[in-house]
Amino acid sequence: MVAAFASTSSTPIPEVSTAETPKTQLRVGRLTKAHGLKGAIKLELFTDDPARRFVPGAVFTLQVPTGSPWHGKTLTLTELRWYNGHPVGFFAGVSDRSQAETLVKAILWIEQDSSEASLEEDAWYDHQLVGLAVHRDGERVGTVARVDHFPAQDLLIVATATGEVMVPFVKAIVPAVDIQSGIVTVTPPVGLFEELPEEDEEPDADVSVPESADPGVAADADADADADEPDASDSGVNEKSPSPESDKAD
Repeated sequence: MVAAFASTSSTPIPEVSTAETPKTQLRVGRLTKAHGLKGAIKLELFTDDPARRFVPGAVFTLQVPTGSPWHGKTLTLTELRWYNGHPVGFFAGVSDRSQAETLVKAILWIEQDSSEASLEEDAWYDHQLVGLAVHRDGERVGTVARVDHFPAQDLLIVATATGEVMVPFVKAIVPAVDIQSGIVTVTPPVGLFEELPEEDEEPDADVSVPESADPGVAADADADADADEPDASDSGVNEKSPSPESDKAD
């Protein structure tokens, strides 16, 4: 899914008329690993249309830490190649592996007119999602307050009566987004929108020694056992005979 709005940096938006065209930003990829020695970088794509987004001359805004030498800068693609099914990008000004490694984990954003409909399946802009009602099992549970973007996945921040809930923006949990009806359908795991009740600890089972059905039987058995035991004084053995273990050599 592609949905984006905020970034740590931005590029100037040229005026095409007397009024500035509204813009939004789309997160389209992430740089993952330096490839080779000539500045190439492997890409993780967040778009279903890389042939449209990653063309020579495409300019990307970078989301990087403030301490990065690339903070506040843009990156221009010179070529996109595929190696063993993995996309690899070549960028202007990145000519060796050392430079490429400074860009690892950078997130790539592009600007697009807010009025332009997305051509990608299951892709929305942040401004299209914010304000939509969130329904679970046909009941409204909250409203989309914002969309947070992270390298691993996006999160829908849903405002509920008890506070904000972070919902992973993945198909398994958000199976449907209906912009026309203004509804986001969620199928969250149990406990995401409500606190689970604490389970009472089960008391330990009572361990009791079963009593003999006939007390007299036990008494007779004890008497028989005493009768069978030899008298130490008659047997000629010590009062304490060594246990079997004491006969074993250490």
